[in-house]
Amino acid sequence: MLEAVGALLLEAGYDGLTVDAVAERAGVHRTTVYRRWRDVGGLLADVLDAAADDTWSPPDTGTLEDDLTALCQEAYDALAAGATLTTALIAVSFRSPEAAAALSRFWADRYDRCAVVVERAVARGELPADTDARAVLVTATAPVYHELLLLRAAPDPALPRRAARAAAAAARAGTQLLSAGGR
Repeated sequence: MLEAVGALLLEAGYDGLTVDAVAERAGVHRTTVYRRWRDVGGLLADVLDAAADDTWSPPDTGTLEDDLTALCQEAYDALAAGATLTTALIAVSFRSPEAAAALSRFWADRYDRCAVVVERAVARGELPADTDARAVLVTATAPVYHELLLLRAAPDPALPRRAARAAAAAARAGTQLLSAGGR
């Protein structure tokens, strides 16, 4: 069912994503979909929740800058590929409250998992003990999302390294970094 949602979202966009179309693509009766998910928002939320239900963990390269570069590279690769399920789900989160809530849960989970990158850097003596992990992670990855998703700039293979280097340097210097929620 969730594969059908993803495929239809990529093919027809949010406006073409209907419970009937999902049921047809999945080969089930539409009442089955309505009974479990109620509407398209519920389907989208489950697709996003399923994406967070994995075993992914951030890389451990041995240095903060390289760990951040690896994280930025993953985001870059996903966004530079053009229209993907990732970009489609981000876009629909602006049109569906259920998808927006699920996307927030997804990002909270990813930032929680990535906090270990900063914790390792603190343990190695690369960063001050009071470093805000989420602020460092947002600072590192924001340029990638901004350039590729918001500005739709031409892909720049050097961007992940530059963004990581700048965030690592600011964090090492103890610079007050901004993060979501004023943390």
